[in-house]
Amino acid sequence: MRKHVLRVTFASALVAFGLAACGSGTGGSGSGAGIQIWEGYTQVEAKAFAHLLAEWNARHPDEKVTSSFVNNDYSLPKLLTAVKGGSQPDIAYVYGSWAPNVAQIQQVVNLTRVVQQPGVNWDDFWTGERDVATVKGKVIGIPALVDNLAVVYNKTLFASAHLPLPTANWTWNDFVSDAQKLTNAASKQYGTAYVTPGDEDTVWHWEALLWEAGGQILNAANTKAAFDSPAGLQSLTTLQTMAVKDHSMYLDQSDSEYGNLFNSGKIGMLVTGPWDLATFPNVKYGVQVMPSFPGASGGHQTISGPDNWVVFNNGSARVAAAEKFLLWLTAAPQVKYFSLATGDLPIRASVENAPGFLTQMDKALPGVSAFVTNLSNVKQARPQLASYPKISTVLGTMVDSVLLGKSQPRAALDSAAQQVNQILASGSS
Repeated sequence: MRKHVLRVTFASALVAFGLAACGSGTGGSGSGAGIQIWEGYTQVEAKAFAHLLAEWNARHPDEKVTSSFVNNDYSLPKLLTAVKGGSQPDIAYVYGSWAPNVAQIQQVVNLTRVVQQPGVNWDDFWTGERDVATVKGKVIGIPALVDNLAVVYNKTLFASAHLPLPTANWTWNDFVSDAQKLTNAASKQYGTAYVTPGDEDTVWHWEALLWEAGGQILNAANTKAAFDSPAGLQSLTTLQTMAVKDHSMYLDQSDSEYGNLFNSGKIGMLVTGPWDLATFPNVKYGVQVMPSFPGASGGHQTISGPDNWVVFNNGSARVAAAEKFLLWLTAAPQVKYFSLATGDLPIRASVENAPGFLTQMDKALPGVSAFVTNLSNVKQARPQLASYPKISTVLGTMVDSVLLGKSQPRAALDSAAQQVNQILASGSS
């Protein structure tokens, strides 16, 4: 599968375009026929999407949708070029982390009225999805993908260390203790791992701990850093304990080695997502929710990186046709089909509760049902700001500096907060 939910690098470039806020989708004219969609599906996802597209076109011969492959990693700059030339598609798959920047494009349609229509059941989409699709009160996308982070653990290594398997009530104290007991320096075996390239993959793993400790990234008004708090200190110190004090954490600076090490029995636990499960054929693994901090207000939480379908204004008739197709594509029957065919988590909560659904999912990809049920632990999203890529860079440097032993948590938090406050004060949010 993939980690494409993490991409934020191109988003900051959008600020320089000075693009206006999203449009209403009511202007212009044009034909509703021949709707064009840009998407980046490959392998099983491409096959499943092609099946759904063929089903729609067979049922709606006068409202056919044609698909063009566009690598998701490069869709934003290609869209910007297309918009400038007036050749944008009707629908495009866009990373959720780009939503605040995409919302500035004038041709992006405000879908608030669409998702409020009877029968759409907007609340059936997971909280994290709705939060990421909404920018400054306007819905600028319909969810296309959802995922989350949980703990995947090696049952064989737990048994060898005479450790009980993680339960839904475990704490970060348990995790730290287990990681230490699963570590064997002589055989180069680690209790856990953490990715430290300093990018958003580094950041969003820590943000989940921050929320569980009861902290926030920014204040409620998104005008000041809030992570330099007791919760920030607790979450960062927890990681430091494993990385620097106990040496129970493998630090993967390339973000490409942890999977092979886990698959070869050299790592006991990973905080990762459902995309990695298919790459662990040699491990008898289990999946459990992330631990909680005893006494903290956050409880068990996770973080999600939803992606969106975005509609572009090519005239009222084409907008209406694009909206009609997307509401069909993201309705429960199609969502269920796509999840069972691909192993992707369902973007609607109601699909999880369909009789036999979780069992069917686990048959195709063992353990993935735990990630499905873990979606209920997605309670908040990263800040919906155009400046978030810059903030993420600061946070990534902060986490890396602590895990690599270059700075202490308190000093790293204070320094990062000062930098983030400068970014927010610059008015580029």
